[in-house]
Amino acid sequence: MKAAVVGEVNAPWVLQDVPMPEARSHQVLVKIHACGVCYTDALLAQGVLSLRPFPMVLGHEGVGEVVAVGEGVTSRVVGDRVGLPITQRPCGRCAFCRERHPDSFVTANNCVAPVLTGVNVDGGQAEYIAVDAEGTVLLPDGLSYESAAPTVCAGYTVWAALRRADAKPGARVAVLGIGGVGHLGIQFAKAAGYHVIAMTRSADKHELARRLGADDVVSDGAGLKAAGGADVLLHTAPTHGPAVDALKGLRPWGKLVLMGISAEATFPLPALAVTSHAFEIVGSAHNGPEYLAEALRMVARGRVTPMIEIFPKERVGEAYERLLKGRLRFRAVVTY
Repeated sequence: MKAAVVGEVNAPWVLQDVPMPEARSHQVLVKIHACGVCYTDALLAQGVLSLRPFPMVLGHEGVGEVVAVGEGVTSRVVGDRVGLPITQRPCGRCAFCRERHPDSFVTANNCVAPVLTGVNVDGGQAEYIAVDAEGTVLLPDGLSYESAAPTVCAGYTVWAALRRADAKPGARVAVLGIGGVGHLGIQFAKAAGYHVIAMTRSADKHELARRLGADDVVSDGAGLKAAGGADVLLHTAPTHGPAVDALKGLRPWGKLVLMGISAEATFPLPALAVTSHAFEIVGSAHNGPEYLAEALRMVARGRVTPMIEIFPKERVGEAYERLLKGRLRFRAVVTY
């Protein structure tokens, strides 16, 4: 079968022949139809995140059809349309796992040795993949593979963050960064009924942000404060400087939600402002699978529409290069 292989640090993604996987015990074999390209993929390919040796097959936004089931699988059948989120399964043995948290996805987020699709095992940038059946999620009827792929990570990220923020009805939600994640954040926040403020320094994105549902568009923290401030600030930008500045417009008792992964290891907080205004700093990974199911349903119903560029598998290297050079308008999706 064909897969996009990264041979070494900073190497291009090359489509080449690799052995066909088989569904082992408790696994399903999935024929991949589409897989998104995420900024985390770049951090792995560049060695910024060193979680496994090269060569590797990346991709944690894979979606496709179950074509075979292994021994012991009862939750999936051949023909199921599934998504493959990054969390495949927890180790079940570490201290956190032994606490028996009811949500296996949350457990895997905090497990010391989880199996992570496209991170420490091969991922979905391939024609086929074998994964733990419990590390899949059923796709709603009518949802295209191309739209499902970015929802499995980027959409899941912002929707889980909104849920984690637990904002009151009618709250003011600011979305910092109108890129591959942020453009979905605007739409999800609007679909949830919040007053949405888009934050971007790119003048050419102001009109787009309004079309996506933003009630206000501002450039920085001072602008956010002048517009009335925000109760929740979703930080989707790849660097932290703009988020620190945006705290100028966070209302007292507001929440800053950090999500995704940045190449910057630390986040410098203005201690006086955090203390005097009782800000909450909330970390949010993907959280529970129920949030992913919700996000997929919202996209299937047309309440949120991922903006994507589609590349056939023969152009997977080009999709990655466009991501590195900042030439992707939003999300790249590779079809297989």
